[in-house]
Amino acid sequence: MLRAERIGKSYEGVKVLEGIGFEVRYGETFGIIGPNGSGKSTLLKLLSGIEMQDSGEIRFDGRPIAAYSRKELARRMAVLEQEPLPPVGFTVREVIEMGRYPHQKGWFGDESADTAEGLIDGIMARLDLTEMAERSLEHLSGGEKQRVALAKVMAQQPELLMLDEPTTYLDIGRQIQLLDRIRDWQRTAKLTVVAVLHDLNLAALYCDRLLLLDRGRIIGIGSPEEILTPDLLTGVYGTRPLVVPHPASGLPQVMLQPGSWLERGGGMSG
Repeated sequence: MLRAERIGKSYEGVKVLEGIGFEVRYGETFGIIGPNGSGKSTLLKLLSGIEMQDSGEIRFDGRPIAAYSRKELARRMAVLEQEPLPPVGFTVREVIEMGRYPHQKGWFGDESADTAEGLIDGIMARLDLTEMAERSLEHLSGGEKQRVALAKVMAQQPELLMLDEPTTYLDIGRQIQLLDRIRDWQRTAKLTVVAVLHDLNLAALYCDRLLLLDRGRIIGIGSPEEILTPDLLTGVYGTRPLVVPHPASGLPQVMLQPGSWLERGGGMSG
């Protein structure tokens, strides 16, 4: 589905990513984790075509990502960012309808109004947004805005969904609700997901494989059990955690220990 080969990226002479290579498989949830400044968000921008790498190649479904037009990419790929939608005066329904833009041709579009309306009605019902369809964004909470943002990318009907720390501003209940809804959507639509996640425990619970970045380089790629180990996490985060199996799923969960901070040397930023 998505392949990166020897990716490099610098800003103003400072290396942010170097020698990045991996493959995302069809239908999986591929998580990207690492400390602040490790290059996670920069990598996602390159994978989604928002920015271009300085070296190496990114291929989406066998084609270089640079060979796609922006609209063509938007038909097949969507990005859900960490910031809620801005209060710009649009209603909930109007924002969700914007997700159909990549599928339109000319003034009249390439689908009937009834088809688009039925799709949007179904998405709003699925995300409990029907009753607030005519409400303006500025009157919504942060969690409600994030649901609207999810509804908008669902309306795009992508094959590949990129998540850029989408749970950052949500409480624990809304975090689970959002990720559960994405997982349900993934299963019914055979969606592939690439997720940058700050919370290691959520990454373990929702991702099939993890890529661990540090200072712009890959430290490891593998299952949550292979990546979330005390030794790897200590070397990357500078604190030695306890890693225990989740009592229900058996997946690794990271527990912090006060007083276990270790000094780390300088390195890349990004």
